[in-house]
Amino acid sequence: MSTALLVHVRVVVKPESVEGFRSATLTNVRHSRLEPGIFQFDLLEQQDAPGQFLLVEGYRTHEAVAAHKATGHYAAWRDAVAGMMAEPRTSTRWTVCG
Repeated sequence: MSTALLVHVRVVVKPESVEGFRSATLTNVRHSRLEPGIFQFDLLEQQDAPGQFLLVEGYRTHEAVAAHKATGHYAAWRDAVAGMMAEPRTSTRWTVCG
């Protein structure tokens, strides 16, 4: 049986790229929310640190993560924002317990 999971992706964006990152990421968010394997997909920006973002991604199964990464909108986002990051993005996976 597959278990639902949350993935938190931390992204630090170059100051000159914040608007472009936000725009490209919100497009990815809108498309991602339509995927059947996703139950949550949100973009958060830290209030006291402009340019620091957190993606909160909720997947119904582990297989849904791979399915998401195989979509055209994910690939377009990944390629569009690669040069906007001030440092490599990091992620943490969380098992949904209830």
